[in-house]
Amino acid sequence: MNHKFKFINGRFYYQGNQPPHVTFLGLLMAKWLILTVAVLAAAYLIENIYVSGFFSALFAAAAIGFLNMFFRPILLILTLPINIMSLGLFTFLINALMLKMASGIIPGFDVVGFWSTIFGAITISIVNWFLTMVVADTGNSGRMRRPPGPGRTKGPGKGPKRGSGDDETIELNKKGGRWE
Repeated sequence: MNHKFKFINGRFYYQGNQPPHVTFLGLLMAKWLILTVAVLAAAYLIENIYVSGFFSALFAAAAIGFLNMFFRPILLILTLPINIMSLGLFTFLINALMLKMASGIIPGFDVVGFWSTIFGAITISIVNWFLTMVVADTGNSGRMRRPPGPGRTKGPGKGPKRGSGDDETIELNKKGGRWE
């Protein structure tokens, strides 16, 4: 039961036991809409955050996602000593910087003031986390787990049998207190 994305003729195809709605593009769209709702919630809850409409929030969410994907890891590495000394609280400033950068890029999305930016970043993070927990697949264990993707299997179990054509897998069975 190996779940994989395959790249064929310039497109990704998902081959696995998940329903067709759980694909890479479907997950991306769901996360984008959740972040859009989080941006709208921040605009509703915080006084100096302005969103002119749904499409402005949609583009702001795309900009925040893009900035978080490319610039946030670099900033986290560069500010690692300060982040360690502040016990991770400096991360809020990095999130606020990403929010402020998105407000400078997207017309119809404005964040005015330092504290509004900080509280907006915190609000977006909390709403995004909460909605992701509500929407995510919790399975039987009650804890959130990512859907199977490239290189991930649905859960513990036996891998493919030897001789099935997949030379990179090793079958492990637990006997007593050790793995064989």
